[in-house]
Amino acid sequence: MKHGHITLIVIISALVLIIAGGFLLVREQNLPISQPVRINIPEGTDYNALVDSLDSHGCIVSHPTFHLLSHIRGLHKHVKAGSYLLQPGSHIIQVIQKLYNGNQDPIRITINKHRTLEHLCQFLGTKLTFSPDTMLALLKSQEVCERYGETPQTIIGLFLQNTYEIYWTTTPTALLSRMKRESDYFWDKRQLQLQKLGLTRQQVLTIASIVEEETNANDEKPDIASVYLNRMRINMPLQADPTVKYAIGDFTIRRILNSMLTTDSPYNTYRYAGLPPGPICIPSTSSIDAVLKNKKTDYLFFCAKEDFSGRHNFAATSAEHSSNAQRFHKALNNRNIH
Repeated sequence: MKHGHITLIVIISALVLIIAGGFLLVREQNLPISQPVRINIPEGTDYNALVDSLDSHGCIVSHPTFHLLSHIRGLHKHVKAGSYLLQPGSHIIQVIQKLYNGNQDPIRITINKHRTLEHLCQFLGTKLTFSPDTMLALLKSQEVCERYGETPQTIIGLFLQNTYEIYWTTTPTALLSRMKRESDYFWDKRQLQLQKLGLTRQQVLTIASIVEEETNANDEKPDIASVYLNRMRINMPLQADPTVKYAIGDFTIRRILNSMLTTDSPYNTYRYAGLPPGPICIPSTSSIDAVLKNKKTDYLFFCAKEDFSGRHNFAATSAEHSSNAQRFHKALNNRNIH
């Protein structure tokens, strides 16, 4: 055999061994994790920081192999911000492709009973990439509120208590648009009830927010809602204690004193007639539906039960209510609750 042929065979054999070795090396590059891992990549993250993040979560078997494959794909100069959920057993090539394409996985955010825009924006700022101040400025913008048919006082009503899947890098504008769609879907299913009641969404949400603050007992909510609806029908002041707490800005108050009732705020329904300018919290679906149910009662009053069960005594007359209130205030005094 000629020398040239021998050299060619040696070269070919070496290449085969290299390719085979490379194939075996790459084939063994499955993520060495036992549980799903979420990697958050902020805007402006460079390739080295991405590698550090993956490494800190135990997602890299071989750095040379990862660097080689990343450079072949172009990930080293194409890092996209986002939140990525990496699954056990995924091959590193799949991971690199996912990161290169920016195929984010949504995060789950549960919106509960936030009382103010400030509280809501602070919460959202801990879950998503935008700053609370940016979100707050958007929600307080007169132009934005008008675009959505709201006011800075009512726009919090576009956010409903629920769990949402949202991309981590969602912008404030995109989030607000999403909440508007969710709100429209929610109310479309209740349009007939809304029309029968003869109130706007904003009015129902405002009453529901008061109901939400009055009780945690879902079975009591229709009765409490009926009290406020009955008062509205006869133009009686709402005189809702939770609105006083909101007006003062102290939600830890356990006992409303007479001195608090003079607080000068449009949210103080002891001082100002009618509904406050907007919701005093984000109400739950059960509170909203309690208002829409429009339960027929003759109740005009209710008072917390003296057993501190969190439930209430209802009354149709001021005399009956006075008796209920005296028992409750006696119980407060006995426990030295001020």
